[in-house]
Parts: sequence; C-alpha cells; structure tokens
Amino acid sequence: MLNEKAQTHVHMPPELLVSIEVPITVLKSSYLLPSLIHRLESLMLASQLREEIAFTTGSQISSSLILEAITTLRCSESFSMERLELLGDSVLKYTVSCHLFLKYPKKHEGQLSARRSWVVCNSTLHKLGTDRSLQGYIRDGAFDPRRWVAPGQRSIRPVPCSCGVDALEVPLDGKFQTEDTKIVVGKSCDRGHRWMGSKTIADCVEALIGAYYVGGGLNAALHLMKWFGIDVELEPSLVDEAIATASLRTYIPKANEIEILESKIGYEFSVKGLLLEAITHATEQELGVGYCYQRLEFLGDSVLDVLITWHLYQSHRDIDPGELTDLRSASVNNESFAQVAVRRNLQQHLQHCSGLLLGQIKEYAKYLSGSDDVPNPLQSTKGPKALGDLVESIAGAILIDTKLNLNEVWRIFKPLLSPIVTPDKLELPPLRELNELCDSLGYFIKEKCTNKGELVHAELRLQMIDVLLVGEGCGRNKKAAKGQAAAQLLKNLEKRGISYSRSNSKRRKQGADLVGVSSSLNMGGDACGQSNNQDSSELIKFHKKQKTTGMQLCTRTSIANNCLENACKPKLDTPVIKSINMKKGGPRSSLYELCKRLQWPMPSFESKEQRSRFPIIFGEGSERREGFNSFISSISLHIPNCGVMECRGDYRADKKSSLDSAALVMLHELQRQGKLIIHD
Repeated sequence: MLNEKAQTHVHMPPELLVSIEVPITVLKSSYLLPSLIHRLESLMLASQLREEIAFTTGSQISSSLILEAITTLRCSESFSMERLELLGDSVLKYTVSCHLFLKYPKKHEGQLSARRSWVVCNSTLHKLGTDRSLQGYIRDGAFDPRRWVAPGQRSIRPVPCSCGVDALEVPLDGKFQTEDTKIVVGKSCDRGHRWMGSKTIADCVEALIGAYYVGGGLNAALHLMKWFGIDVELEPSLVDEAIATASLRTYIPKANEIEILESKIGYEFSVKGLLLEAITHATEQELGVGYCYQRLEFLGDSVLDVLITWHLYQSHRDIDPGELTDLRSASVNNESFAQVAVRRNLQQHLQHCSGLLLGQIKEYAKYLSGSDDVPNPLQSTKGPKALGDLVESIAGAILIDTKLNLNEVWRIFKPLLSPIVTPDKLELPPLRELNELCDSLGYFIKEKCTNKGELVHAELRLQMIDVLLVGEGCGRNKKAAKGQAAAQLLKNLEKRGISYSRSNSKRRKQGADLVGVSSSLNMGGDACGQSNNQDSSELIKFHKKQKTTGMQLCTRTSIANNCLENACKPKLDTPVIKSINMKKGGPRSSLYELCKRLQWPMPSFESKEQRSRFPIIFGEGSERREGFNSFISSISLHIPNCGVMECRGDYRADKKSSLDSAALVMLHELQRQGKLIIHD
C-alpha cells in the first residue's frame, strides 16, 4: 500500500525565469515524444521482420500483430505475446501431427508422438529461431524514457558495456551463453547487448505462428513454419493415400452400427473404414483385426486442441493469457472428452475385448448419471482413457474424410462438445484453487504423502492466524489424494467465509511487490484467546540515533503474556538462518523463507512516500545516493498462537529498499525475542 504523496510548490524569483510563447499543453505533450518514437521504432522493426518472412499470398499480416508476437511481458505493455503463443502452440502441434500422420502411414502412435515431441520442443524451436536471428527482433525489456536520447546525443544515464563483445551483434558462441540465475534479463547496455532466455525465443516462434494464423489463416502459418525450417508439408496426394487405405477396411462389427453412430455424430462418412478404425480399440487386434484407433487418436488430439483453442481465442478477447490457458486446459483433456463420449452415448460403439475396460466404462457412466449404485466411487471419478481416445479418434477420422477441412470438423464437433467452458463457469482443480487462494492470502501449505497398500494417503496442513486446518485425502496416486485433501480444506475455508475469487486474486497480484503483499483477510479476535488491547501487550521500542543511513526501529508487538515469558530463551527447535543477504530483496527473501518454514502467514507491508525541497543523502561510500524523495515502510507479522508484531524500517531512497529495511528490522526483533537465530 503506497499513500499518495502531497503536492508541493516551488517558488522562484521572476527575474530568473524566461517567458516562452508556447502553450503549456504543447510543452506537456512533448513528454510523450520518447514513447511515441519508441513505438514507431518497434512497429518499423515488426515491419522489417514481416518483409524478411515475405508472405505475399492473400491478406498481409499487420505490423501491430507481429509487434504483439515479439513483445514479452517484461516490456510492461498493454499487450504481449502470451495469447498468440498459446494459439501458435496448438497450430504448430496440429500441422506437425498432420504431416507426420500422412508421411509415415506405417508408424504407430508412440513413434509419431516421439517425433512430434522433438519437433515442437523448446530446444528445437530455440535453434530455429536463432538461425533466423529472431532474437534481434524480440522486445524483452521495459522502455525507460529517462534513457531515451535523440540521434547523435549521449544518455545522462549510461550503462557501460561489460559483455566483452566489441561488435554490435553478439555471435552465437558458447561463451555468451550461461545458466547463471543472477544474470539480469532484458536490460540492454549502451551497445544494445542484452541477455535473453532461450525459452523466450522458442515462445516467440510459437507466437509468430499464432499471429500469422490469425492474420492469414493456415496457409500463412504454414508459410512461416517453412520459413523457420519446420517440415510441415501437407500434400493432397498423401491425404488421398490415407483415404484409399482406410477404404479397404472390411470388418463390420454389428449390423447398422455405423449408421447409428453416424446419426449420433451428425456426419455421414464417405469412407466408412475411417470410422471403423476410429472405434476399434487395441484389444481388437488380438482377434485378427489389423488396425486400431491409436493413429487417428494421435491426429484427433491435435485437431480438437487447435479448434477449441481458436474458438476460445476468438470468443474471449478480453481475458488475460493465464485465464485463457485455464480455459483450454479445462476443455482439452481426456476427462472432458470422456464426459462427451458418455453424454452422447458413444461408448456403446467402442469395439474392444476387455472385460476390465467394460466394467470401468459402466461404473463411469453410472457415476456421471449420479447413480448411487457405484461399486467403488474412488476409482470412478476419472473416466477411462479409452473414452477420451474414442472422441479424439473420431475427430481425426472426420478430418481425413473431409480432406483436412478444419471448418467442417468444427461444425460437427461444436454441438458435440457443448457446453464449452466459459470464464464464469471455469472451475479450477481443488489443489490449484487452494494454492492460489493461499497465495493471495499469504498462507503456506505443508503436505505429507504416505503409501498405504495400493493407495496414497495425503495430508495438507494450513496454518492460519488463529487455527490450524488439516485436510486428508486418499487416492490411487499422489495427485488424486492431494486433490481430495485440498477439496476438504476448501470446504473448511468456505465455512469460515473464505473462498477463492479469481478477480480478487488478480487484483492482489497486480498490487503486490516482489512477494510481500498485505492480506485483505480480517480473521477477528486475537491469538491465545486474548483480546488485542494495551493491557495484554507489551510496547517495545528501540531507538538508534536518527539518521538516514542508520537503523531506526519502532516496534509494537501485540503478543500474549504467556508467549513472552520465555521469548528470549532460545529453544532447541529455534530456526537458524545464515547471514542475511544485504542486496536488494535479500532481507525480504530471508523473512519469506522463515515464514514458509514455520508456516507463518506472509507479512504485510505499508509504505509512505515523502518529498523534500532539499536533497537527502542516503547510504555511505559507494552506495551513497542523493534524492528528493524518500520512502519508509512498516511491516506487520502474525505469529500463530502468539499474536502480531509490527515494525518500522528506515527512510530509504526507493520503495523496495524501504521494504528491505522493514524486513531486516523484523528479523532482528525476532532474534531478540528468541524466535530466530541469525548466523553472522
């Protein structure tokens, strides 16, 4: 929380002023000049990249769309590549899947998946991007108007080059690659050199694919992928060969089986063999059937992925990329497709020879219908993979039968998939929802999983300000067990009036600093059953000589008397931390790690800014700084079963340094009370 600073006025003798016949509105608009020129340069850069790609067929891709595809979140713009990257990922997966399916008709699904994984992995995309010098076009740092200079001028805020490169362009050499996490990414020196993550380049490749798909359709996206060197040729002759091969399927499972299934799908196949292959499980091969749905399922998975992603991208233009990703994850998964199969009664047409699979399908159908006659509810919460594969293989069969007509596949599948999840109906998995809720409130979760026979038992412990909540779950694997435990904790929190809200979570993340944020949760009441008043608390004050370079501590600890009696006596289990890193962010990181280890709620900060007419000196020696603005922060820390501690730090030149000062004061106060040992 940052209080708005008060306006100050500067009074100067009129003899020192010069009258300029320029309206004040014109002078104010000149401050926009650096940002305006920066945006024009960025658009010209995007236009240059478009000229290199040289896609001339059909509609031209706009420079603004390409600019969006080469802009990362670090730029702090109103747009970024995230949405286009999500779409491009699906388009790339679809085109590569089609190419492999058609080019290698004899390879099974496992071999095709391995080849696809290699083509679409980040390391491959990174190499393809750097081969085209894509890193030179990517905008990966926020624009700083203070460092902007007109051509021919020098910046008053220089950043000397320490990269060891004399040329303006950095060669692709191993010595200019590092895994050092301390490297500052996105900030360029005066020569224009900057560090960039390899994943950023891979993401940009996918975002550009998405941009070309949006601006010019599949043909434009295919042209771009070929420009990058990705082999995605979709030859019509190979489609004809796949159709001809499928037409040789002569195995007829039941009378009128195909016609009934076609009526449920709403599409009549021109080649019935494709539908036969799509509904044939691998267990049927034991009876001499020479095919199964696995290859079509490999293809259909990517088909439904790109169709649903494109639908969500077009339908929800005002949601952030994270929510768009959640919508796709909720729509494109085996469980969602298994539910579609049961809702449309497609499972009746699955050809298989497995009694175990038959039992699982029947149990799952009863579970979805809400029947109480379910033998083992624990094992019926997830649909059999074969049901989801059935829906995907049918989608792949329709794609081949329509000769790769995506619009026709969507026309058929949109009513089958309806209702498609929307933002207001989106339900996150329990564990994900619990993590986001606790993250927004500043609480930590401690988990413990143990194996009990064939099942896994999970225990999640959530320490709040006044109570410890425990959730337990049991499942076939760790993920299922933790999901049940998380659902139990969410119910307990809801009884206390605490529930997850995506909008609140967004606002909290937007208003948060690095990690320390102030909790909006008011639990009411004090710990240990004590009322929060001056009688049951002790006022502790410790002053050093007041100066801007020293430590100023003003601490109010509202801690129950019984918690203070032995406060200064170190215990055997007193946590120990190493010497505190005094670089920016170091004290806060140490405090956050301590809270996480002890399951204390995250501390909350409040900062105030003050402005002086006279320069203020901060720090000493090489860290000496001078400025007219100063920040001071206070910190509040709730200690479960004890109470609340409040400290105030020193005046600092910037907000983050003032937060570190407050965190450092809190750490030393915790050590003074015997709750912490700091090794100097």
